[in-house]
Amino acid sequence: MRLLLAVLILSAAPVWAQSVLAPPPWAFTVNTPPAPGTPPAAPGALDPTPRRVPGSDRSVTVAETRDAFNPPDWHPDAHPPMPTSVAHGRKPEMRACGFCHLTNGQGRPENASLTGLPAAYIIQQMADFKSGARKSSEPKMGPPIAMIADAKAATDEEIRTAAEYFASIPYHRWIRVVEAREVPRTRIAGWMHVPTSGTEPLGQRIIEMPEDLARTELRDGASGFVAYVPVGSIKAGEALVRTGGNGRTVACGVCHGVDLKGLGPVPPLAGRSPSYTVRQLWDLKHGSRNGPWAALMEAAVETLTLDDMIAIAAYTASREP
Repeated sequence: MRLLLAVLILSAAPVWAQSVLAPPPWAFTVNTPPAPGTPPAAPGALDPTPRRVPGSDRSVTVAETRDAFNPPDWHPDAHPPMPTSVAHGRKPEMRACGFCHLTNGQGRPENASLTGLPAAYIIQQMADFKSGARKSSEPKMGPPIAMIADAKAATDEEIRTAAEYFASIPYHRWIRVVEAREVPRTRIAGWMHVPTSGTEPLGQRIIEMPEDLARTELRDGASGFVAYVPVGSIKAGEALVRTGGNGRTVACGVCHGVDLKGLGPVPPLAGRSPSYTVRQLWDLKHGSRNGPWAALMEAAVETLTLDDMIAIAAYTASREP
């Protein structure tokens, strides 16, 4: 009997550990697999009709928007001239930075908003991706995998010019934060939440999705996102961010500035993607994100629960950038 009990406990332990340590799938998005038996799309199946977006006189086909070495630049007057690393990358090793992060650097929920980050910070993160010090807690999530590959391929000069470019562009309001109990039902496609039909309870999650899916799929850098957060999370996050929540964490403003708009090489938090913020807090706490600056966050994340991370991300995302 004792032997049987021991076997049951040991066999259950990995399941228990996985339930505690597994990253939240709503933040660490993995594409929904196709239904069994679904044939792959034919190479010529994309609609060749030229597409337009509001505020731009350009027209681009869907196939052209998927060229990782020539991302669409719908609004060229809205940013400085792009360096080659941002506009085209370098075939075949390194994709254009502007493909995933958009040509204006505003980014999407599955990656980082690079616009307005300190150049020194961007350069250090690229070094951490290149060295293996920074990775994702979800090994199947595509964007971090791509980021590691591109960082390893990039030269110091390519990294420097891209970092200085993105740092030179002011970040603007990109995410509308809404407290809600019911949210649109979604699935994961393109590494982000996209609406399907109907609604579902939000629970203790953050669901971030495009304001206009068609424009987002065309990589329009002028069409942002909405983030649904739990009711009361912004107020709860304010206490944690501003005071540390009676010792639960460290007041964020100590390093990130009292207005959360950055301090020296420390990045800004105000108005940034809450999905991204939760991923970074989780990765820092669970050892997936390291590097010389990650140690500065150890005391801040040590006792944080997932609910704390949600509250912090909801509050910081709601602030004016």
